[in-house]
Amino acid sequence: MEQASGSKAMQDFLEWAAPGSVEWRMARELSPDRIPGHIAVIMDGNGRWAKQRRLPRAAGHGAGVKPVREIIEACCRLGVETLTLYAFSVENWKRPLAEIETLWTLLRKYLRQELPDLKANGVRFQTIGQTDALPRSVCREIDRAIMETAANDGMRLNIALNYSGRAEIVDVVNDLLRQAHRCDQSLQVSERDLSERMYTASGGDPDLLIRTSGEFRVSNFLLWQIAYSEIWVTERYWPDFRTTDLLEALLVYQKRNRRFGGLPDQSPEPLTANVPATNGKLLAVNK
Repeated sequence: MEQASGSKAMQDFLEWAAPGSVEWRMARELSPDRIPGHIAVIMDGNGRWAKQRRLPRAAGHGAGVKPVREIIEACCRLGVETLTLYAFSVENWKRPLAEIETLWTLLRKYLRQELPDLKANGVRFQTIGQTDALPRSVCREIDRAIMETAANDGMRLNIALNYSGRAEIVDVVNDLLRQAHRCDQSLQVSERDLSERMYTASGGDPDLLIRTSGEFRVSNFLLWQIAYSEIWVTERYWPDFRTTDLLEALLVYQKRNRRFGGLPDQSPEPLTANVPATNGKLLAVNK
């Protein structure tokens, strides 16, 4: 799924970026009609960023708010239809209680402060994951953001909270089993049946998955949906991730020949051709 009205969105981005800046020059190399429709991001490295600076882990999480704000706005202006950010996994409950409480405090503060801008930019805020297990104070802020942005027709912003890719698949299978039991029918499941019930079904599968901190794993994130996603990994920790990194990922993404299991019309171009020198790497799943 790729954005159709790319030229208008790209013009918006170029007007937003400072003329002549690195971001402006990189964006001009992009094909406006090949911007990914859905970008997913594993925001990793907050703790290591803090450790490098001899700061508490909480400082890393606090520093990670700035790139969230920046990347959301950049994606809005580039014409990305759906942005999914991996904020808190089911496994993250294993962390120290003080760190978890810090994350909830930052989330509540972020939603209160950023909601006006989300509304102004037409962003539809949504969550994916088992959010009913979150603290009530967090759920109230989440519900408010969802309600107040529900009528917006701009970019869909999914925040993955208490999320597990395996748990999502289990939820879908159990839903199908309950449906078959109610109708007293035998269960026969297709890929389409599962895809239509995934948490992200309304936004389609990610075209591009970005992971920070240099780790080459998907960490139980969108396991069903990323079957044919392009995967771009950067060694940069999340608090240092900026619009230039996003643009780099898009430049490399656009040089890929996405075959979805079929045969290419021609050999794909080398990954490094005409791409700015950076530390990012691109992988492909099920090429």
